[in-house]
Amino acid sequence: MQIAQQRKQNTSLLMALAAVCFSGVIANAQTPTAADTISVDWGKTISVSKSTPTLQVVVNPMLRQGSPIHDGSFQALKDLGADYVRYVPWEPYPKLAVAELDAPTKDKTSWDFSLIDPMTKDFLNATDGHSTIMNFSTIPAWLFKTEKPVVYPADPDQVFWTYTQGTELNDPSGKEVGDYFARLVSWYTKGGFTDENGKRHTSGYHYSFPYWEVLNEVDFEHSTTPESYTQRYDAIVSAIHAVSPDTKFVGLALAQPSNDPKWFEYFLDPRHHKPGIPLDYVSYHFYATPSLDQDINDWQYTFFDQADRFLATTRYIEAIRKRLTPETKTDTDELGIILPTDGLEIAASKALPNRIPSAYWAGAGALYAYLYIELAKMGIDVIGESQLVGYPSQFPSVSMMDWTNGKPNARYWVLKLIKDNLHPGDKLVETKLGQDSTDISAQGFVTPSGKKLLLINKLNRSLDVHLPAGTQSVTLATVDEASGDGPARTSSQNGDALKVSPFSVTLVSWP
Repeated sequence: MQIAQQRKQNTSLLMALAAVCFSGVIANAQTPTAADTISVDWGKTISVSKSTPTLQVVVNPMLRQGSPIHDGSFQALKDLGADYVRYVPWEPYPKLAVAELDAPTKDKTSWDFSLIDPMTKDFLNATDGHSTIMNFSTIPAWLFKTEKPVVYPADPDQVFWTYTQGTELNDPSGKEVGDYFARLVSWYTKGGFTDENGKRHTSGYHYSFPYWEVLNEVDFEHSTTPESYTQRYDAIVSAIHAVSPDTKFVGLALAQPSNDPKWFEYFLDPRHHKPGIPLDYVSYHFYATPSLDQDINDWQYTFFDQADRFLATTRYIEAIRKRLTPETKTDTDELGIILPTDGLEIAASKALPNRIPSAYWAGAGALYAYLYIELAKMGIDVIGESQLVGYPSQFPSVSMMDWTNGKPNARYWVLKLIKDNLHPGDKLVETKLGQDSTDISAQGFVTPSGKKLLLINKLNRSLDVHLPAGTQSVTLATVDEASGDGPARTSSQNGDALKVSPFSVTLVSWP
């Protein structure tokens, strides 16, 4: 009897517990949890945006006239209409980047813009009416002390990764390197220049260069130190200012800003510069890079974990900048992802089988959108995505164009979505997620055209989220894997509940 009674009591208890659990499931199915609910206080401004979203254009053979994606790439750049677009002729293609490849003699010089001009003019035409940051990043090799002259390829399209040899300049004062860049700038802004032998070279160009960035990733090239870079910066800025007095300057362009704070402590200290040298902008870069044994299921965590570490670095840099030169602005002008397979292609100097899944492009776009939100909160002035064109053997995972068909991919369309809707002067308002929510990111903006919410799914799977209570008649613009090579797909939304697709970037607009 006692056993039977106990069993009866146990059965009743289990049924009661089951009822409670079942009712909890129903409640959870009908009521949003704290973790998946977005709340926005549209009347509470946390900051006013200073941030301009943009991109960089790196010179390579696929941007040369005659390339199958030349026209599509420059049309995409023109259609974007971005400001502060960074233009970088760089070291792997000496003939496309260096205007004086051989040291001058008393009889002749080697100045030659015939291969450099076409792409540069295409770039300047595509960005006409918008500000640009010019960065001819490669110093001619003959300006450095080397054991023997650097022999560059005759083929302008042949990649050459060892052009930047030498550590010490032949002229330690920096005058020679300053004169080189002053003549280069004069070619494009003053109709030409006079060379080392007194001969006039005429271009007829009178472009305006509002910004000039001094060299690129100097922590990687020529064993440069903060001291030697600062000296070269001063020499180059002085020389360019003499021929283009309205130009403003960007410095450092560090590849790995977290490695050594001395770069910022030294360069941003005005006491280390000659009198009158401007420190208009400081710049640095970030690329997320997973390990070779990871796949996209790991990437969804690696990308954003590494981004958070970069954001922590940015906060420290901002503290240094505000202490030393608070008037200096910040340009994060290379933001993206470099997959480890890109390195294998470069090492092999040939294209390897395409191992980039289609969902990657949406994931990389989501990462840029996440960085845009977080950097805008910090007041970063320029937030630059890298880069317009990459392709197999040339950092394919960094491309914003599909090199097989010349169409923009999801990385481009995310940038365009942000650039067309969010601008300096917009109000960032208090936006809260559930305390356990790490899978989505969201930020509300009050803009001249209305209230907007930028919503990012950081995972490679669909998520259910709840928009701010009372959401009705809003418009959604979404970039994800399904949007492919096309622009953001649009839809309307009534009600709070929303399912967001994997790695999606969605802009919610209220009427």
